[in-house]
Amino acid sequence: LKTKPARRALEWARHAARQAGIAGLIAEVDRAFLALDTPAARLIAAGEQRPLLLEDVEALQASPALLVDNFRYVVRQQEKTVSLATRPVLFALARTLAEAWPGDVSRATLIAQAFGGRHADESHRARLRVEIGRLRTELRSLADIGATSQGFALAPRQAREVLVLARPIEERHAAVLAFLADGESWASSALALALGTGQRSVQRALEQLGEAGKVQFFGHGRARRWMTPPLVGFTTTLLLPAPLPNG
Repeated sequence: LKTKPARRALEWARHAARQAGIAGLIAEVDRAFLALDTPAARLIAAGEQRPLLLEDVEALQASPALLVDNFRYVVRQQEKTVSLATRPVLFALARTLAEAWPGDVSRATLIAQAFGGRHADESHRARLRVEIGRLRTELRSLADIGATSQGFALAPRQAREVLVLARPIEERHAAVLAFLADGESWASSALALALGTGQRSVQRALEQLGEAGKVQFFGHGRARRWMTPPLVGFTTTLLLPAPLPNG
């Protein structure tokens, strides 16, 4: 992200559009300015949250904090990045732990957030232990995950602060979008297998996301594939999924 050069370019474009007196061009530039001045994300830290403009998101790139990025589904600290884009359960656990930092999270809450289980039984608790172990392995260079009397807590190795970069409005079908975030095309059957859920449920999610313009498909029948749409125009929420530069 380079918001300052973008703003300077838009200032020049606005001046040129007004000089030319082209109403359509003036309106287009005004929409681009609106994108820069509209909250593009939310920052969640220590149980509190606030909206962020694109300039604020850009500033986070230089932050020494441990950042859980809900746009790219990664956990990063400066040049170190761990992608969980194809591990939605692990990302859900990481985000839940990060939002509660420096406190801990109960096992029941983690199960509800990661597995959707309202009533935790022994099988859920066993699966949670397995997934926490996997997450601990993935994040070993950035943080540890310690057990507490109630559940688990995130413990950064070097960072003194843990932040969550979240979307302005939460997405109901975030797990499906996580698999599509890399731009590859997926069949609904493959997504269902990867998510461990029914194909019909995945199909309904894809249809709803398609109606909202968040995914698109090509092909028909068994050959149909789904993917995220290419960047079109200058829309704030579509600017952020691009990888945040390291460093």
